Amino acid sequence: MQKSWEMTTRYIARVGIIAAFYVAVTLTFSAISYGQVQIRLAEALALLPMVLPEAVLGLFIGCLLANLLGPWGAVDIIFGSLTTLVAAFITYRFRHTLIAYLSPILLNAFGVSLYLYAFFRIPYWVTVFYIAAGQSVAVLALGIPLLRLVKKHLHPYFQ
Repeated sequence: MQKSWEMTTRYIARVGIIAAFYVAVTLTFSAISYGQVQIRLAEALALLPMVLPEAVLGLFIGCLLANLLGPWGAVDIIFGSLTTLVAAFITYRFRHTLIAYLSPILLNAFGVSLYLYAFFRIPYWVTVFYIAAGQSVAVLALGIPLLRLVKKHLHPYFQ
């Protein structure tokens, strides 16, 4: 029996599809995807590691590419992408707990706010609030229905 983390052609294809979708959604809605006040709609995908282990790598690559094309440069490319990687791994690791839902919200709120604070020179806690609010919309309002859809209709086809 194949382990879910083995690098098969199917696994690599799924990583690529998730990464491409993340980039496409981020760039399509770029006006609200970057900045102190942001709702990065692609973060609705952040709960996918709960059912698709390959989403951990797909989210990281997608975020990395979206940040490469974004306005904030190396700091966002490195730290924003690593924050997404850590959040996706935690979501996968704690997929049967509340931590899975909170990790993408809290890690982005506190982590991304550190460097956005440096760019905009506004109070750190205001930035934390804005990022947490945007992440909550993407992850909870959009991500939970997406997760339910994947579990109900698409997940059996991924076996």
